[in-house]
Amino acid sequence: MWILGLMQNPWLAATLVGVFSLCVGSFLNVVIYRMPLMMLQEFDHECKQHVQPEVILPRPPSLTLSQPASRCPSCGHQIRWHENIPLISWLVLRGRCSACQAPIGIRYPLVELGTMVASLIVFYVFGPTVQMLAGLVLTWVLIALIGIDADHQLLPDRLTLPLAALGLAVNSSQIFVTPSAAIWGYVLGFLALWIVYMAFKLVTGKEGMGYGDFKLLAALGAWLGPQMLPLIVLLSSLVGAIIGIILLKITKKNMPFAFGPYLAIAGWIALLWGPSIVHGYLQMSHLN
Repeated sequence: MWILGLMQNPWLAATLVGVFSLCVGSFLNVVIYRMPLMMLQEFDHECKQHVQPEVILPRPPSLTLSQPASRCPSCGHQIRWHENIPLISWLVLRGRCSACQAPIGIRYPLVELGTMVASLIVFYVFGPTVQMLAGLVLTWVLIALIGIDADHQLLPDRLTLPLAALGLAVNSSQIFVTPSAAIWGYVLGFLALWIVYMAFKLVTGKEGMGYGDFKLLAALGAWLGPQMLPLIVLLSSLVGAIIGIILLKITKKNMPFAFGPYLAIAGWIALLWGPSIVHGYLQMSHLN
């Protein structure tokens, strides 16, 4: 019934999606910053415990997505609620801490704004439907993965594995593809990059990508089915090659880069326009 009400007032629906996604974007900033620190803290404690198994080591102060409260990294000033309003607070404070005037990175409002824009695009494509709700969740997790992988070249299992499971669950009701297509999308998505990884390692003796990339493509396959996997791989490779060439020209250095963000962007494009892109390509190729 609520979906019918929103369909009758699309401007209200768009406003709700926009405002809520701004708040989600603020939370995603926390996820991007804290989740790698939480993983590092846990890994460090486990390593120390492994070295000294006979000693019961005290756990470090708990770090979660909600505790402790956010503080300025420069002066330790605790961020008050009115200083944490998505996008607006950064503009009012002119991008500086209210206590010490240290600059606040522009990435924070950009993530919030990007989350809102991406969410509104999902709403525009799907309208107020169950597909839109599922697409929003996928979009938000992909944004978190993009930020974490760009910073740390890491795609956490605690995000990719639940994302894959959610894709299978969503498609148990054929929201995007059939249940069998979701299962095969998961399997083939993982195997596709695993085979490339093994071939590259056999030829060069080096690891060309991380296991997180396999799991992310498997998750996208679970959401979108095997028919979208070639498009995702092609788009991600194309975008990655273009950006890699640009970075090489700018920095003059051949540096490793995270592939996960390009997979995530390609998967998001496939979610919204994948069938249209494939259909258009087949028509241009006179294959349809």
